[in-house]
Amino acid sequence: MNDSFLQTSEGTLDAPDILDDYYLNLLDWGSINVLSIALGSTVYLWDASEGSTSELVTVDDEFDPVTSVIWAPDSRHVAIGLNNSDVQRWDSTANKLLRTLRGGHQSRVGALDWNNHILTTGGMDGLIFNNDVRVRSHIVETYRGHSQEVCGLKWSASGQQLASGGNDNLLYIWADHRLLFLLPTPPPQPHNGFTGSKNTQLQIRPLAGVHFRGTFWPQAKVEETDALSSGILIPVHV
Repeated sequence: MNDSFLQTSEGTLDAPDILDDYYLNLLDWGSINVLSIALGSTVYLWDASEGSTSELVTVDDEFDPVTSVIWAPDSRHVAIGLNNSDVQRWDSTANKLLRTLRGGHQSRVGALDWNNHILTTGGMDGLIFNNDVRVRSHIVETYRGHSQEVCGLKWSASGQQLASGGNDNLLYIWADHRLLFLLPTPPPQPHNGFTGSKNTQLQIRPLAGVHFRGTFWPQAKVEETDALSSGILIPVHV
């Protein structure tokens, strides 16, 4: 297979004050072709169609720096996570602060994702919150699993499953009040064209406390060893 690598970029933007911290999510490209990027305490919007740049907000010193940004599905509103644990929702057209979400996280918020009207936030405290931006008491669900900072969040296209990655080297898949997590594995080795360990472990644990254990196989290859025969999840009571 011939690999091709881009030698030059289509364009280059200056990014002074961008934080040198790969745990944070400091840029997001909206569906209307506008890039939001956090540089220190300021969030800028770069319109790729026009090549123009505008400032959305510069937060006060007590809140800075900005530690995450994400466009809402409507491509008008932008959510930003802050170092002081607050999350703000901005109208990018009017350059207006619509709401500040607080009272959940105890430290910086470095990961965000939307699921319709639900804004999911992940923090250095290891916690994940679902925030319904339509109601006053915005925290409607809490996910507890990560022991270190939550570095990434992503909802599935169906909106039924949430993936979260943390500095604890664990990947969690949350669905229907259950959590699936991918455990650390030995160094990956090629397996039938698949780069990864065929013994990668996957576990699922309902919040009710019943534990399940299973194995993730490339192309859904499953070797069932228990009474359950409905997929890759094998129940084990512990």
